[in-house]
Amino acid sequence: MLRVLAVDDEEPALGELLYLLRADPRVRTAEGAGDATAALRRIGRALDSGPDGEETVDVVFLDIHMPGLTGLDVARLLAGFARPPLVVFVTAHEGFALQAFDLKAVDYVLKPVRRERLAEAVRRVHELVHAGAAPAPAPAPEQIPVELGGVTRFVSVDDIAYVEAHGDYARLHTDQGSHLVRIPLSTLEERWADRGFVRIHRSHLVALGRVDELRLDGGSTSVRVGSTDLAVSRRHARHLRDLLMRRAGG
Repeated sequence: MLRVLAVDDEEPALGELLYLLRADPRVRTAEGAGDATAALRRIGRALDSGPDGEETVDVVFLDIHMPGLTGLDVARLLAGFARPPLVVFVTAHEGFALQAFDLKAVDYVLKPVRRERLAEAVRRVHELVHAGAAPAPAPAPEQIPVELGGVTRFVSVDDIAYVEAHGDYARLHTDQGSHLVRIPLSTLEERWADRGFVRIHRSHLVALGRVDELRLDGGSTSVRVGSTDLAVSRRHARHLRDLLMRRAGG
C-alpha cells in the first residue's frame, strides 16, 4: 500500500485531497503539508530513513502555485536525489502540463479533483511502485498530456503530424483528430527540435517524417502532410528543403 504526502497551501483543497486519498484502498497513509518548506522537510526525513524505513514516502501529490517555492521547484529539487518519491501534480492550471512531464511527473490532475480522476492517478503510481520501477518514472517523454472533458489523455509526439498556432495555444494534429493545448508554438518548436519538428511558417510546426510532398509553384512553397497542404514561408523554405533532402539522402 502507498504512503502519500499531499502538498497544498489552500487548507480546504488539501483537506479534500487527503479525504479522497485516504478513502482509496491502495493508500496506506496520507499526510498533508501546507507549503513547500514543510513538504521538503518531510521528504528529507523520508529519504534519510531509506526505502524501507518508517518515514518513507512513495509519492507526493503537489500543487503548483504556492507561496515561495512552487510545486515545479519542489519537483526540480527532488529530481536531484538518487531515489526520490514519485510526483503527481494537482493544480487548477493546465498550462504547466508540459513542464510537469519534463520533470518526470507520473500524472497531472486538474482541480476541482474528481474522485475517479484521482483514482486513476493512484492506480498509475501503485503500478509503478509495485512493478519495482525506478523512482520518478513517467509516461515516455515523447508523450504530451491533453485534457478532454476532465480526463487526461496522453498523445504520443510520434503521432503528431503538424502543429498549428492559436495565440498562446497550439492545436496538435494527428491522424485520429486534433487537440488544443495551452502551450505556445514557439515553446514546442524549441522542445521538439531534436524530435524532427521544424518551423515552416509563423503558424505551423511540422514533423519532417510526415511530409509527403514538397511543392514549388512559382515563388511559393508548400508541403503536403497527409491530405493537408501547408504553406511554407520564404524565410523557412530553403532550410526546410535542405532538411528534407538531407533526410531523404541519409
